[in-house]
Amino acid sequence: MIQYNKPTESELAILQILWKHGASTVREVNDSLNKDREVGYTTTLKIMQIMTEKDLVSRDTSSRTHVYQAKVEESSAKKSILKEFIQSTFSGSTTNLILQALGTDTPTKEELTEIKSLIDKLENK
Repeated sequence: MIQYNKPTESELAILQILWKHGASTVREVNDSLNKDREVGYTTTLKIMQIMTEKDLVSRDTSSRTHVYQAKVEESSAKKSILKEFIQSTFSGSTTNLILQALGTDTPTKEELTEIKSLIDKLENK
């Protein structure tokens, strides 16, 4: 697994935009962030500059407007974050995480079908 600097909550929000939309300018990222909560352009710019230093994103400076792209893969980042969360919150027990998640919110029929399908796959390995 690729090692990277753990993203902060704000950095993760930016990464999610880059994963969803691909390479983007600071303005595009800032506009997306502002759909959920008000974030100043200079704040977004500063965070993205820090993310470049942390090697979370790359910056293409070949044109007047710099374009940023995620350097960490979405699946790798999510696995790493989830693994750390399970370890720190559920003493490393995936079972406890799943039981807590299922007990907290009622899954839809479609979600239950997906869960059952995943369990079947795991049992048949």
